[in-house]
Amino acid sequence: MSKQDHFLNWEEQYWGSDRKASRKQRKTAEKKDRSKFKKSNQDQLLKQSKKLVNATDIQGRVLTIAADGITVFADEHSYLCSLKGALKQKRDLMKNLIAVGDLVSMQIIDEAHAVITQVLPRNSILSRADNLSRNKQQLIATNVDQVFITASVCSPKLKPLLIDRYIIAAQKGNICPIILINKVDLLDNPPDRLSLEAIEEEKRLYDEFIHTYQSLNFIVIPLSIITQEGIDVLKTQMQNKTSVFSGQSGVGKSSLINLVTGLCFATRKVVKRTGKGSHTTTQARMIPLEGGGYCIDTPGIQSFGIWDIDKKTLSSYFSEIFSISSECQFPNCTHREEPNCAVKKAVETGEISTLRFASYCALMSSLSKKHQNR
Repeated sequence: MSKQDHFLNWEEQYWGSDRKASRKQRKTAEKKDRSKFKKSNQDQLLKQSKKLVNATDIQGRVLTIAADGITVFADEHSYLCSLKGALKQKRDLMKNLIAVGDLVSMQIIDEAHAVITQVLPRNSILSRADNLSRNKQQLIATNVDQVFITASVCSPKLKPLLIDRYIIAAQKGNICPIILINKVDLLDNPPDRLSLEAIEEEKRLYDEFIHTYQSLNFIVIPLSIITQEGIDVLKTQMQNKTSVFSGQSGVGKSSLINLVTGLCFATRKVVKRTGKGSHTTTQARMIPLEGGGYCIDTPGIQSFGIWDIDKKTLSSYFSEIFSISSECQFPNCTHREEPNCAVKKAVETGEISTLRFASYCALMSSLSKKHQNR
């Protein structure tokens, strides 16, 4: 049968059928269809049926993101928002399309709901590589002035490599990194589970860390919720700025925020058996500060992958290594196995800290493995 004959045959069947009966069957089927009562479909119908109160977009700022929607603050009012469908098509290499701190344009549906139509350009981004695929960027917070990289002297122990990863992510995202070392009171009153050798090791690491990072002009603030050490310095640093607290689980981010804001967010103790923290904050949230400024609390992490970095650019984020690398014998020296390496000589003489060089080597190794797995 030719294509033309096939078309004519289909046309004859169509016009020869009882179209009124077909419509009746469709209506009956639609009445029996229960899918329209699904929550997702009901939400869609709500959006379609409600007329926009204000056809002109208004601007707001994202406070929280949860399963039931995105909370945006605009004109002294909070709205529960959804994303316009067209925005969802722009996912590309993004794990999440929107983050706490984002400035957005939205259209009001009613006094409690709105639709986000546009995410405005960001002036800073704190992000990480997605934990699962490592091939997507996961936004943590945007449009912030400074990130408080929060750590502790022990319970959980101080991890310079994790801090260096945060420093690089902050610098890449146009954010000022500030290091908070919490629980310094434990140096004099350590947990019973720690041996004398472990306590001495923690003290040695803490002293070396403070000396190294302050000499590199990083702001380092020792803190204690118990003794209040450093709390006034932290409050001053937060005034009239947007700050994000981020770091390992159990280091006391939520407790610090409670202390400086007077709020009462939930907190948890460190697991005694392991000395590791447990998650208290499950989603990022932005909190306005008295006297001006905002702070953002974020969920704790156990690992932190740097987004979009390669071996060629890594040394540029270690200023002390980068400044000496021009003295190496080879212009493309990786400072690991090459002969006549000026950087390794500087490590041996103490000009470059072993802590920082260990972080650099660990990051180079992880980038090499990433390249091999492609």
